[in-house]
Amino acid sequence: MREGLIPAVLGTVVSASGAALLGSKYKLTATGILGFGLAHIVLGAIALVEHR
Repeated sequence: MREGLIPAVLGTVVSASGAALLGSKYKLTATGILGFGLAHIVLGAIALVEHR
């Protein structure tokens, strides 16, 4: 399995759940979860490109 694929997929799942929560009353928490997921996507993509 390629290095960086797991963080990228995990980041996608976490970002989707954060985006789904944006309409709730926990907007600040949802924004934090969304940012955490996006950071995982970026770091996973960097690892995928770096270890071709």
